[in-house]
Amino acid sequence: MDEMSPNQPNQPPKLPIPGVQNLIAVGSGKGGVGKTTVAVNLAVALAALGHRTGLMDADVYGPNVPLMMGINKTPMAYGERIQPLEQFGVKLMSMGFLSPGDKPLVWRGPMLHSVIQQFLRGVDWGDLEYLVIDLPPGTGDVQLTLIQTAPVTGAVVVTTPSDVSLEDARKAVHMFNQVKVPILGIVENMSYLICPHCSERIDVFSTGGGERTAREMQVNFLGALPLDPAVRKGGDTGSPVALGNESHGAVFRELAQKMVDRIQQIGPPTGPKIEISE
Repeated sequence: MDEMSPNQPNQPPKLPIPGVQNLIAVGSGKGGVGKTTVAVNLAVALAALGHRTGLMDADVYGPNVPLMMGINKTPMAYGERIQPLEQFGVKLMSMGFLSPGDKPLVWRGPMLHSVIQQFLRGVDWGDLEYLVIDLPPGTGDVQLTLIQTAPVTGAVVVTTPSDVSLEDARKAVHMFNQVKVPILGIVENMSYLICPHCSERIDVFSTGGGERTAREMQVNFLGALPLDPAVRKGGDTGSPVALGNESHGAVFRELAQKMVDRIQQIGPPTGPKIEISE
């Protein structure tokens, strides 16, 4: 954690991303909690609410955003700037667009640093209110690069109600606190299942752990998301449930609005504003 301190000497300043008002980091202490599902539907919900939104897939080793957003093309470049793809009103960039298929990426820290910087500053994001960044699980090189070089407005930590997941979620919260990134809130994913036959609620992974942890750590609790087959189907078919007007989509739009309200409370990150040139 000392290595991730934002107050080390000789660190370069955190320069804003031209045209981007807010960087939203979506992270988790461990994999398998549905972090990318939350990030994708959060971005789609923000766009549905009328916000200019982008989604950056920083999970370099497991870039699932192309599949979940139903798009798999190669971005074009004009001059030295990569043009992001766009789907459902959301601007997109992912390593999955540049290295499609099942070929694994075997990269060390410096290469990860380079690609994250390219995605942040080499992509022509345009004028965005929110750039949602889907981080890889844990507290590694990608998180370090993002936090040390860009002014992150705040972080959303995704967990499930299970004690194993919550233990790692607490580590993620401590990491963001250590590096002075505000916690926008904890999201409890796969919180419960409604039986399709008897409509009984089933707490598959225990219950209430996310809200309890948020209260103990004195951070916001943004809400509990159900374990819903429609969410899984939407991710697998490239049609996020946040696109729809039924209850599945309404849950994510409510989550997005809570996050926007929280950002308005804490205010934008400090630092010089960089306008995009016409």
